[in-house]
Amino acid sequence: MTFELVGLPALSRSATDRSEPLRGDEEKLAALWPKARMLVVDTRGRTLVADRGTRVVDRPAVEFGDQPPVNAVLLGEQDGVAYFAVQMPAEEGEQMPIGRAWAPPEPTDEPQWLDLRQAGATLDDMWAGLFTTAAALFHWHRLGKYCAKCGARTVLEKSGWASTCSGCGREEYPRTDAAVICLVHDGADQVLVARGPEWPEGRFSVLAGFVEAGESLEACVSREILEEVGVEVRDIRYLGSQPWPFPRSLMIGFEAVADPSEPLRLAEGEIAEAKWVSRADVRKAIEEPGSVPGLGLAGGASIAFRMLQSWSGADYPG
Repeated sequence: MTFELVGLPALSRSATDRSEPLRGDEEKLAALWPKARMLVVDTRGRTLVADRGTRVVDRPAVEFGDQPPVNAVLLGEQDGVAYFAVQMPAEEGEQMPIGRAWAPPEPTDEPQWLDLRQAGATLDDMWAGLFTTAAALFHWHRLGKYCAKCGARTVLEKSGWASTCSGCGREEYPRTDAAVICLVHDGADQVLVARGPEWPEGRFSVLAGFVEAGESLEACVSREILEEVGVEVRDIRYLGSQPWPFPRSLMIGFEAVADPSEPLRLAEGEIAEAKWVSRADVRKAIEEPGSVPGLGLAGGASIAFRMLQSWSGADYPG
């Protein structure tokens, strides 16, 4: 039994023109600047969101100067309005979290600082796309401060979309790491889910892994699932993709079929627990979170959630 995604994954949505030629057009950028809007992202990867996580609290770009600051990135343009982003330090006195925060905060009507995992599924198409792009670019800026060839400092250009080495002149552009993510089912009413050792007990998702050099996507699906849980798959089929800028992945989604009678052999250090669960339990766990003991699922911002929702036929807002 095959299935299709019921909608775009949350972080694949976008409503603005990315406008690559505009990034280096200083004259046109200057003309757009007076009406431009600014998305502010702090060093913890959060932006200010209001109206129960549905709206980014953006600001007039002119509050940041009479021209784009050197650390501003152009995200896109819509209806004659250019959207930029700038990264600012987190508020003084805030402590950086240790590890990943798994429990999402309760959304409020009042503005609150949320990261992309927390707000990616609730924002509208435009802001989801802009926030995702900003997160990806700022991760690249953080990791690409020095030239990979000679080690000299790099200088950002083209509205934050390129860098040039101050030593050897080497040009660099944002990198994307390909990763496959696969929903393995039995062709009927069971799906294979797993959790990594860093995940809390009871929290599960589908299997995923990075594509190796010289490897096709389908070969990666087969290898990763065999390595992680000891199961051979067949009938591999593409479903869709989603950017996942943590720090710079593109998640490429597949489905595949496996035999649930095969013993599961978990990769030590990678998989803490794996199990087959029923379609009915997945549907209930999505529609009524916490209602199925020991079955918490991936958050709504992930393509894993959209895959499980689509396979199970669960009814879920958005």
